[in-house]
Amino acid sequence: MKSSIDAFSTERLTAERLRPEHLADYVRLFQNLGVMATLSADGKPLPAEEVARWLQLSLDHWDRHHYGFWAIRAKEGNRFAGRAGLKNAEMLGKNEVELAYAILPDLWGQGLATEISTAILELAFKSIGLTEVICFTLRTNLASQRVMEKLGFHFEREGLHADLPHVFYRLRAAEFSANGTSNNA
Repeated sequence: MKSSIDAFSTERLTAERLRPEHLADYVRLFQNLGVMATLSADGKPLPAEEVARWLQLSLDHWDRHHYGFWAIRAKEGNRFAGRAGLKNAEMLGKNEVELAYAILPDLWGQGLATEISTAILELAFKSIGLTEVICFTLRTNLASQRVMEKLGFHFEREGLHADLPHVFYRLRAAEFSANGTSNNA
């Protein structure tokens, strides 16, 4: 595996490997009711201690896999926008790599999740050498499902994750096009 990609940018965003100093931004993200409504059934904000634990898990993931989550900032004003990245996940007894993203609600509807995810998928397939990536969300999160479809992901199944109804999508490297559309379209 190639060395880790600590930072990169897109037209409107910068991405920096998560570090301990991102804790305050991470707390703000995971205590946001809009963000949590897309990630959990009850939509309750996470306690700061739990967010710190999640951040540490992300830091450990980077150490093990040389990829993980990046802190995302809008270039305009260098404002924290959210987090996005790649995470190893056990799904149905198989080790998978998940694309995940969470953008602060006041930046929703601007195509930022699609923009950062396209760049991350390009890194996943061309730099990291992954052959496929999964993505999943709550069945009720239609906006995230639209992002996945724009990126070229194909619906695979419905099922439970964390005891909640989710939809699962998959994208293979051969199907990916950096312009955000499937090569099979």
